[in-house]
Amino acid sequence: MRITRPTNIRTRLAIWFVAILSSILTIYIAVVFLFQYVQLERQIFHDEIQDVETVEGLLYFDPQGVLRLEEGYHTHPQSRLLEDRLMDVRDLSGNVIYSSDTLKGSTLGDSLLPGEGASSYNERSATLADGTRVLLISHLHPVQGRLVLIRLGYSMADLHDRMQHFFLILLLATPIALIAAGFAGSTIARRALRPLELMAARAEQITASNLHDRIVAENPDDELGHMARVLNHLLERLQQAFAQLQRFTADAAHELRTPLASIRSTGEVILQGERPAVAYRDAIGGMLEETIRLNQTIDGLLLLAKAEATQSDTPTTAFSLVELVHEILALLEVIIEDRHLIILEENSGCITEHLVGDRILIRVALLNVLHNAVKFSPERTTLRISYEPREHDGQNFYAVWIHDSGPGISPGEHLRVFERFFTGSTQRNAAYRGAGLGLSIAHLIITRNGGRIFFEEATVQGARCCIELPLAVSKGS
Repeated sequence: MRITRPTNIRTRLAIWFVAILSSILTIYIAVVFLFQYVQLERQIFHDEIQDVETVEGLLYFDPQGVLRLEEGYHTHPQSRLLEDRLMDVRDLSGNVIYSSDTLKGSTLGDSLLPGEGASSYNERSATLADGTRVLLISHLHPVQGRLVLIRLGYSMADLHDRMQHFFLILLLATPIALIAAGFAGSTIARRALRPLELMAARAEQITASNLHDRIVAENPDDELGHMARVLNHLLERLQQAFAQLQRFTADAAHELRTPLASIRSTGEVILQGERPAVAYRDAIGGMLEETIRLNQTIDGLLLLAKAEATQSDTPTTAFSLVELVHEILALLEVIIEDRHLIILEENSGCITEHLVGDRILIRVALLNVLHNAVKFSPERTTLRISYEPREHDGQNFYAVWIHDSGPGISPGEHLRVFERFFTGSTQRNAAYRGAGLGLSIAHLIITRNGGRIFFEEATVQGARCCIELPLAVSKGS
């Protein structure tokens, strides 16, 4: 028959508690029983020694040379009947010259042992002819000038009976104690797990609609408090993930609705009647432009989703900031040459250390900022790029400054430019407006990689953007 394992943790804890307690009690009972038995044996030997010393003063030879024991020391004659000692006395030839009535004609052992009773009280156990086990001692003692060997012993039957009675009491008391311990263990386990049940009930009530709720622990410093913190961190990450998903869905729905509506309305209008070929070409061209804008918006939203999903423990690489900027400038070379822009780099040779971060995403961020700078720069102007080391909050950074000669940023919008789909409130930027996601993507990527991006508000001509990125920590530091 297969025993089913209890599924309840409280029951399992109680069973383990009882099992461990029963093991401890078993060992304890065995040790106590053995210790008690040894102690009683030592006590019997001690009593025998005292009894031998008493008997030695009561032995005497009568006029006929027969060894006798003085009985006059008893206060009452009945006191002799209470004695349970077993004793015989032998001469040095081993002949029994005195035997107590309690032996009933038997003897304590056979022939003399070498050196028996000579130096001290010899202690040993022996078995009589009737099977009675006794603890006895031997001692040589002179009686009226004659040296005799006194053997005195006590039967172990009473000791065994008492130990068996003691053992039976322990056997009867142990199950009762274990049952009581089982109930106590179950109660303790139930009370100990009560906070866990409350935490589980609280967690069951948390759904997608109330992810802002948190689990409360009675003691935040114990193991359950640690579990509550871990679960709350998990809920916080889930809440952030849901918020990102909702924001992505809302942004996608908001931004995709306009180009799709434009494409649909253009198609419906152009199909309402016969039109010349030029009108069809213009309509198709407009639809293609909206399609391009739609693709840019989708790409931007996907990049935002990827940047938001990037965790702080994402594997990073060390790379050169100057090389990355040169790589992006080479990618924009066609646009730069078409607009006849002059790229002026300053202090590019001062950077020898490498930066650390997600190079692929940081490349996207720098590309967005440089592309904006190129796009907003008038023809035949200068685009300045400078580098400088910076330090704050106890960490070293390298900054790249990108200064264009474009229309700049309106007052009060230096922070809003990093908001999603923000394209500026003035008409001077209308010709260059896009989906409004480039700087949002750059801001999210840079901050996720431990850096900072901002526009200098004091700039009068054009816009001056600063991107700070952390330096790689050297292995020797």
